[in-house]
Amino acid sequence: MEMNNYLPSELNEAVLKQSVALSDNVAVKGIDYTAPEATDMKASDLVKAMKTMGFQASSIGQACEIIDEMRSWRGKHIDELEDVERKGEFDVDGFQKTTIFMGVTSNIISSGIRETIRFLVQHKMVSALVMTAGGVEEDLIKCLADTYLGEFSLKGASLREKGLNRIGNLLVPNDNYCKFEEWVIPVLDKMLEEQEEHVRIHGNEALHANASKESPIWTPSSLCDRLGKEINDESSVLYWAHKNKIPVFCPAITDGSIGDMLFFHTFKSHPSQLRLDIVADIRRINTMAMEATSAGMIILGGGVIKHHIANACLMRNGADFAVYINTGQEFDGSDAGASTDEAVSWGKIKSEAKAVKVFADVTTVFPLIVAATFANGKDVVKDTQSK
Repeated sequence: MEMNNYLPSELNEAVLKQSVALSDNVAVKGIDYTAPEATDMKASDLVKAMKTMGFQASSIGQACEIIDEMRSWRGKHIDELEDVERKGEFDVDGFQKTTIFMGVTSNIISSGIRETIRFLVQHKMVSALVMTAGGVEEDLIKCLADTYLGEFSLKGASLREKGLNRIGNLLVPNDNYCKFEEWVIPVLDKMLEEQEEHVRIHGNEALHANASKESPIWTPSSLCDRLGKEINDESSVLYWAHKNKIPVFCPAITDGSIGDMLFFHTFKSHPSQLRLDIVADIRRINTMAMEATSAGMIILGGGVIKHHIANACLMRNGADFAVYINTGQEFDGSDAGASTDEAVSWGKIKSEAKAVKVFADVTTVFPLIVAATFANGKDVVKDTQSK
C-alpha cells in the first residue's frame, strides 16, 4: 500500500500503517445461499462451510475435524503387540483405536440431547461415560414419566405450590420422583441382599477384599450398570451402556435424587447398609486412561464430569484429542470455564494434541456436530499411521 503524500506523516503512521501479508491465512467466507448446492445442505457440508465464518462457527468446524480424527486414528494391529501391550481399545479389524471418554452433565440428559447420547452409546461410539448423579437419575426417570417444556420466566414460588420443578425452561413434576423412588428402592433392596449374602458366605473379611472381583461392595459404576440392566428400556442411555459394557462413572453419585434414595434406603435397611466404593472406580477410570494407546475427550458441560475425565488423562500425560462444549468463562478461575490450553499446563491434554473449546449451549450445537460426524452415514476413514 502506498503512503498518501498529502497527509501528515504521523497520520500515515497511525491510521494507514502498512499491513503484513496474510497470504497463509484463510479468508473469511460464508455460505452463498443462491448457489444450488446450498439448498437443504447436509450437516457435514454446512459444518465445512461454517469453518470459514469465524467466531464460534469456526470452532464448531474445528470440533468436527477433531472428532473425525479422534474416531479414525489407528495404531498397531493386535498381532504386532506383545501380550502385555494388548491393552486399550481395538477396532473390529484388530487395530488400536482411540479410547473416547464422554462427559455429560445432568441438564444435558434433562434436555432432548439425551437421545443423542443414547445413539452414541447404543452404537458403541464412545468408550466410557462420566455423568453427574442428576444425569443418571434423569435418564431413568424419563423411562417412567415425561419431562415437559415450560418457560424460563416461570416463577419458582408458583411452581413450588403446584409441585413442579424447573430446569431452565423444562418442567419436572414431583410425581416423577415418586415414581423413581417406587422403582429404585426395590432394586437397592436386591443389591443389599446380594451384598449380605456374599458376607454370609465369605465372612466379614470379604468386605475388605474390595480390590477383588468377588467383592460384595458395589461401586458407582457397577450401580449404574445394574440400574441400566433393571430399567430394561431401549430409550435409556444406561440400558445401552449395560448392554454394550460401556462403563458409566458417577463420582458424585450422592449429589442428586439418587443420593436421596440411597439416604432413604439407609433407614429402611438399618443396621445393614449398601456400600459404594468410589476408590475402586477412580482406579478403574484411571486405568482405562493409562492403558489407552490414544485418548480422546468430548466434554459436554463442566464441573465434576469435566475434571474427572481430564484428571484420568493426566495419568497418561494428557489426552491426544479434546473437544469442550460449554458456556463457562475462565475469568473466575473455575475448572468449568478453563480452556483446553489451561489443561495443557496441568498435563491433562498433551501440548501437541488436537483440542478446541466451543463456547455455546450444548443443545444448540451438539446435534449439528453429531450429524456431521458420528451420524453422517459414512464409514470411518481409518488413519493407520501409528503415533
